[in-house]
Amino acid sequence: MSDSSPGPHGSPELVRELPTVADTHGFGRQLGGLLRTGDLLVLTGPLGAGKTALVQGIGAGLGVLGEITSPTFVIARVHRPDPARGGRVTLVHADAYRLGEAVDPRAEIDDLDLDASVDEAVTVVEWGEGMVEHLVDTHLRVLIDRRDDDTRRVELVPFGGDWAERLSALR
Repeated sequence: MSDSSPGPHGSPELVRELPTVADTHGFGRQLGGLLRTGDLLVLTGPLGAGKTALVQGIGAGLGVLGEITSPTFVIARVHRPDPARGGRVTLVHADAYRLGEAVDPRAEIDDLDLDASVDEAVTVVEWGEGMVEHLVDTHLRVLIDRRDDDTRRVELVPFGGDWAERLSALR
C-alpha cells in the first residue's frame, strides 16, 4: 500500500507499508533500481526498524558485491558493482550512530571522506540526519519505523533534484 502527499519544498512523499522483512528487501531492490551515481540517501529510524534490511535490498538492486551488514562498528563499507549481477555503481554504506555522541559529529563525518566518494557512488548513511546533507545539493531522506506487528512504515522524502520524478516509478 502506498500513498503520496506533499512533502517539504512541495515535493511529493512516498509512503509504503512493508509487512515482512522480505517486503523490505523487495522495496529496497526496487529503490536500488532507481539510484545512480551521486545519490545520497539518509536513513532515519529507531534501532531495529529495518534500515540495514532496506540497504540489503538496495545493494541487490544495484548489483553490488559482498554481503551487506550493519557498518556500525566499522562506520563505513564500500561495495563495488558486480558486473555478473548487472552491477553498475558502487554503494557506500555508512552508519553515523556512534558519531552522534561526538562533540562535533559533522567533523567526524568529514574525517570519513564521504565527500570524496559521494560523486562516484550511491551513498547511504544510517543515522546521518543533520550530519551528511551538506555533502550534496539534493538527497533523499528515508524514514523507517517498525510497528508492534513488525510491519515497517517507510517514508521517502525528496529534497531537491529530480527525486520526486524518479520516485513516481515506485507508485
